[in-house]
Amino acid sequence: MTTERTTGQGPLTGVRVVELAGIGPGPFAGMLLADLGADVVRVDRPGGASLGIDPARDVTNRNKRSVVIDLKAPDGPARVLDLASRADVLIEGNRPGVAERLGVGPADCHARNPRLVYGRMTGWGQQGPLADRAGHDVSYIALTGALSMIGDPGRPPPAPANLLGDYAGGSLYLVVGVLAALHHARENGVGQVVDAAIVDGVAHLSAMIHGMLAAGGWQDRRGANLLDGGCPYYGTYETADGGHMAVGALEPQFYDAFVDLLGLEDFRDARRDWTRWGELREAVAARFKARTRAEWTTVFDGSDACVAPVLSLREAPRHPHLAARGTFADHGGITQPAPAPRFSATPTALRTGPALPGAHTREIARDWDIPELVTDPEQPSPNTASRGD
Repeated sequence: MTTERTTGQGPLTGVRVVELAGIGPGPFAGMLLADLGADVVRVDRPGGASLGIDPARDVTNRNKRSVVIDLKAPDGPARVLDLASRADVLIEGNRPGVAERLGVGPADCHARNPRLVYGRMTGWGQQGPLADRAGHDVSYIALTGALSMIGDPGRPPPAPANLLGDYAGGSLYLVVGVLAALHHARENGVGQVVDAAIVDGVAHLSAMIHGMLAAGGWQDRRGANLLDGGCPYYGTYETADGGHMAVGALEPQFYDAFVDLLGLEDFRDARRDWTRWGELREAVAARFKARTRAEWTTVFDGSDACVAPVLSLREAPRHPHLAARGTFADHGGITQPAPAPRFSATPTALRTGPALPGAHTREIARDWDIPELVTDPEQPSPNTASRGD
């Protein structure tokens, strides 16, 4: 991997974070904190926590540094507590009670550092009948009702990757909680535990829908509402070449532009007439099926009809708007999303590539003043080719 470093640091420069290695939402939360400028030290376990990909390409470990500590070794917990004593934040994603059994739970850490923000990332939370049960993204969004809103009403709900549960309802809520608790700790000198449960976060994301449900503006079944594909001018349509176009022409002025560009002026009054929605959907589908995705992209280009082509992961970085904004970046030969959001005074950057396990032990020991971290005198220097940045 490249050793290129950039000068951008971000608004969290100076904040120290310990991340106990895991998979899924924990590493993503650590990446977000690192992207924002925090010094994130990932504590990898011997053998690693594999996603089945080359660690050098696991971009959720970018902008971080890594040490390898065996928490089951006699001196393992002490090494983690040494890090925690010098950190502002620690995040972990074990099942409830595991960190305590390993000797690095909140009480152990707060005994060494009362100001520490201890972030806990789980699916079910720290308490409740399911707290000790295994689960994955699809399990959590199923139980919260979110999954029931997705997909064709005539088919089982599809698994929408793991963006909704793991990352939106999990990682982002953990980061929001950690930053709020960090602000409190700096104002009051008192750390605390942040219990970020994916079920809580996903449920919270559906607040507007629950309000609409209570007001009678949402039916508790998918494919029957304004935002779930039930509305013919909010959804997706297939094109002649097997591509798709996404339509979001909700407001009257956007809808008018939409039907005009489709050549369906006769349906201008069908927007609020539910009895004509079936007829409208068929007409829209037939129009889109008559041309290719590229042709329809040209038709709607420059309009306010709220219509966009559905791009693949490989196509998205090449879209002119995303390219102009630098929404994606190439770092170390890997095309990946650039840090977000953006800051006028403290810009962020892709500073380093994925941290390889244990590649930064000596420099972390030096920077955090913990010489005990270096236990193997033969361990290669972080300046060698073994570095993960």
